[in-house]
Amino acid sequence: MKGRVWKFGDDVDTDAVIPGRYLVMNTPEELAPYTFIGVRPEFAENVKENDIVVAGNNFGCGSSREHAPIALKGTKVGCVIAKSFARIFFRNAINIGVALLECPDTDKIDDGDEISVDFESGTIENLTKGEKYQATPLPDFVRGIVDAGGLKEYTRKIID
Repeated sequence: MKGRVWKFGDDVDTDAVIPGRYLVMNTPEELAPYTFIGVRPEFAENVKENDIVVAGNNFGCGSSREHAPIALKGTKVGCVIAKSFARIFFRNAINIGVALLECPDTDKIDDGDEISVDFESGTIENLTKGEKYQATPLPDFVRGIVDAGGLKEYTRKIID
């Protein structure tokens, strides 16, 4: 998978991803137009399918609500790569099928870079800079949940 980078810093909280005033909406399609509206108002209008959110430490801190990963899913970003994630956000994102990777080298990636991601190996290639970085790959069963589109869909596949 490859896409354009949307770069953010450390401690991006769930209110930055989707402000509280939009929590009356619940579907990915309803939330997507307001994703990052307070910190990058141009994001929702310009993000393309498979673009990649890259951030520093503690992405998804703050509230434990699922609206933040639901909004990201609605934008059709390919994944979120950060140095670290708030644990509840991480689990919520996996549960709804948003791919995440932890990588210590996100400070080497710039806004607008084009990168490719190999989820199985965790290899990230910066096509703009000709560099490679190593992320921690998701375990196979977690990748299965993401690939299925979330925990509900994954469970349906197992049961059927």
